[in-house]
Amino acid sequence: MSVSGSETVQDTRIRTIEELHEYLYKGLQLEHATLPPYLTALYSLHPGKNSDARHVIRVVAVEEMLHLTLVANVMNAVGGTPDLTRPDFVPNYPTHLPCGPDYFKVHLRPFSHEALDTFLKIEKPAQADTEEDRFVPMDWAALGLTSDGSAPPPGRLAELAESGTVLGLVPGEPTERFLSIGEFYEEIIRGINHLEDQARKDGGTIFTGDPARQVTPEYFYSGGGDVIKVTGRDTAVAALTLVAEQGEGLYGGIFDSQDELAHYYRFQQLDKGKYYQKGDEPGAPSGPDLHVDWAAAFPVKPDIKLAHLAGDPEILAAAREFNRFYATFLAGVNLAYNGRPELLLKAVWEMFRMRDSMNRLIRNPLTGHPGENAGPTFEL
Repeated sequence: MSVSGSETVQDTRIRTIEELHEYLYKGLQLEHATLPPYLTALYSLHPGKNSDARHVIRVVAVEEMLHLTLVANVMNAVGGTPDLTRPDFVPNYPTHLPCGPDYFKVHLRPFSHEALDTFLKIEKPAQADTEEDRFVPMDWAALGLTSDGSAPPPGRLAELAESGTVLGLVPGEPTERFLSIGEFYEEIIRGINHLEDQARKDGGTIFTGDPARQVTPEYFYSGGGDVIKVTGRDTAVAALTLVAEQGEGLYGGIFDSQDELAHYYRFQQLDKGKYYQKGDEPGAPSGPDLHVDWAAAFPVKPDIKLAHLAGDPEILAAAREFNRFYATFLAGVNLAYNGRPELLLKAVWEMFRMRDSMNRLIRNPLTGHPGENAGPTFEL
């Protein structure tokens, strides 16, 4: 993605501060939407097996928390209020993610070839060649949500949004989607530049948020880059650029600006069976071998729901307990983003402590579903 500088005038769909806040909320949704699939795959791995795969997925999951935090910092800086407790925040899996070159669904699956394929689609780099290519016509029929391809009526569209069934649309424009997540963040950067330029003409700024609401580096360390405290245009652009780079890579390369391997290429290592190293070209890792045992994962039922657990009352109780745990985790992160940044340290620790709650589900076979185990439903 190209980063819009303050000297470059580029068109944007974002014309008001309220529209900027809505885009940033969609950014929070997108960054979080990957966590449940990544965590489900991570904790489905057999104990003591697949150390390479475990490391790759864990690193990406922590960096997704970094991205969530960076977007929240930008939102707070421009006077918005992050809210991870809204009814539409957690997707209803499988969720459609049309923000990319292809239509696909994001499933909750155990570690598998199918799960990895989804992860690669989520993080796939794509940069538009022209302005017109940045937006792609939305085909609702391809998603199976309308019969003729037209946008659903406003009431149905609101219902789909609230249920988390579809992510990645152009806010306020249900006939279009973004070519890639990188282009989505490019639009936000353009909106920030436009609104800040307009505010400065009147002697003001859009960066009116309380600095005390910023999460600073002492409250979060991912190993894949520091949290950026957002105080103005330059730091906002830096934060959003890092989010896009860590997913897709910098300017077509495999590394981001902080010399960390982008998520797409981290996951591609599992498919290629080799690690990337300095000097490698995209698609051709030449580092040490990476071993993956695709059979060493518990067979979690894909996209499991509480309704599937009616015949297993103990597992049903454990699934409900996990959902309460996850809701508490999100509430803690939300508090951290709303003036209590010190709580983020505990929240990130809790994200990996939920392994114990997941194990009570993932290691138990389901009644009436031969060959399939229980798993987290993330129905909040």
